[in-house]
Amino acid sequence: MANELSGKKVAVLATDGVEQVELTEPVKALKQAGAEVHVVSPTSGAIQGWNHFDKADRIPVDKPLDQADPSQYEALMLPGGVINPDQLRLQPKAIDFVRHFVETKKPIAAICHGPWTLIDAGGVKGKRMTSWPSLQADLRNAGAEWVDEQVVTDNGLVTSRKPDDIPAFSKKMIEEFREGRHTRQAAE
Repeated sequence: MANELSGKKVAVLATDGVEQVELTEPVKALKQAGAEVHVVSPTSGAIQGWNHFDKADRIPVDKPLDQADPSQYEALMLPGGVINPDQLRLQPKAIDFVRHFVETKKPIAAICHGPWTLIDAGGVKGKRMTSWPSLQADLRNAGAEWVDEQVVTDNGLVTSRKPDDIPAFSKKMIEEFREGRHTRQAAE
């Protein structure tokens, strides 16, 4: 996997309440594949990671959201944690940032509760995807086909359910990010 993503810049959009392992492990995989990775957040300095119900480490923010230009990135990764995407959904700048990747058909990877943000950015309609089980009604109501599988890829969108899925998620994410832009399926 070394250098598969050499020369590619990847944004990881997260804020306080992110499930730490869902950010740190995919970021590690992306960097090992040669990508330049920036943690982008509405919060500057550092964000508070969580380990399920317990506070974990503070994670450095590489780029404040108000200084991040989504056109400078080839792909987007959305980690989960319940608090993280719920907070991002309330921030118009965060939704606009995600919407850029949806509208320009750049690859997106989202794990656990991460797909919540995609709903607000208009990125799930007609997509086959998975998530943490509690999101299935939200995703279906937004027009997605929800399935309970370890990792699901649909035309540039990679989704997984939980931390146990991270190895499969990271592998598929790197494959999709290497391939780059995608076209929308005829289902729309």
